[in-house]
Amino acid sequence: MNLETSMKARPRALLISLVLMLCGCLSPTPPDLDGDGIYDLDDLDDDGDGWSDAEETECGSDPQDPSSKPSDLDDDRLCDDSDDDADGDGLPNDWEEERGFDPMDPDDYMSCHGQPAFCLRTYDDFTFPETHNAYSTIEDQFLIGVNHYTGLQSQWDGGIRAFMVDAHHRNYENTSADDVRFCHGTGQFFHPCQFGVVDAFDWLRLLDSLMNNSSGDVVTLLIESYVPATHLDYLFNDTGISGRIYTHTLGDPWPSLGDMVLGGNDLAVFWEEPQDDDYPWIHDFLVFSWTTDYAEDNQEDMSCTVYRGDGSQPVWHLNNWLTNPFGLPDPIRAVVVNDYDALLQRTLECWQTIDNRPTFIAVDYWEEGEITNVTITINKMHHWSDDVPAHP
Repeated sequence: MNLETSMKARPRALLISLVLMLCGCLSPTPPDLDGDGIYDLDDLDDDGDGWSDAEETECGSDPQDPSSKPSDLDDDRLCDDSDDDADGDGLPNDWEEERGFDPMDPDDYMSCHGQPAFCLRTYDDFTFPETHNAYSTIEDQFLIGVNHYTGLQSQWDGGIRAFMVDAHHRNYENTSADDVRFCHGTGQFFHPCQFGVVDAFDWLRLLDSLMNNSSGDVVTLLIESYVPATHLDYLFNDTGISGRIYTHTLGDPWPSLGDMVLGGNDLAVFWEEPQDDDYPWIHDFLVFSWTTDYAEDNQEDMSCTVYRGDGSQPVWHLNNWLTNPFGLPDPIRAVVVNDYDALLQRTLECWQTIDNRPTFIAVDYWEEGEITNVTITINKMHHWSDDVPAHP
């Protein structure tokens, strides 16, 4: 077709197009609300506000209005109506509401052992670093049977939150309730406090002060007691720490750490004596929990099996210390058994064997190795088969 013929044909083509459009036979360009080159029919986010049409429909905002977006307080890409933790503070909305926290305020929350999420963990589903004979230290001037270099303040600052102590009277003549001391035997010919003693009243007052100045930490005491329950009761009342003691009912589920703290009962006490109904807060260690063997001669002798107590209970102690040929705590080999990799591996193996995380990992010479870092790693895991987090 030559140019002259083409020019004569154009008006006719335009006329045909106009007729087709008027009769609806020719469609206009499909809509593209956000101008992204994707027609709205095929666009998952019509208004281009970063929220898909499906998300906006579910969350109640207008998928055709770029100024209408879902409310997302914590910017986690879950709208508040669908977010179990709307303010992103690590605590579920329902949990916060039930306990008087504002689930829409990220600054209104609580933390347990450094993490809000740990407040949801039950007492038996958390692992506490524990010191064996916590009072028996060089710092406290013990001469024989030393178990650690540093005393309570340093242990607390280092993250220890469970303590084994031995309660005796200060000598054979002074055996009143005022005479309770922390010390341990070094042989049958000497009084247990002969070569080292800590005033139990001063020690517990310091512990109470440390707990008052912390936030959200639960503490446990395991007492090997050679004094009557009446004297322990006097000790705890006199020091003012008795008001924070938690009393557990055998067979009931253990409470969450958060509920223990909120209830003002952030201290659990056990002793190695039969349960005394007059003092239910002093829990019989062998009834409410169990323990592995301890003070083995060699590292390869350490096992995960029940040595004492009720193996059906979820609360248990993983003892992890050796003795030297003289039957005394061994600081040299504490470096080996408290080593991060060695202790972590043993903990995971026992967790798998028992199918229940250890509630306590107890050591001598806590300063050697990395007991607290091991428990940090373990507490980041929900099951022994989880990927092991990076070294803290």
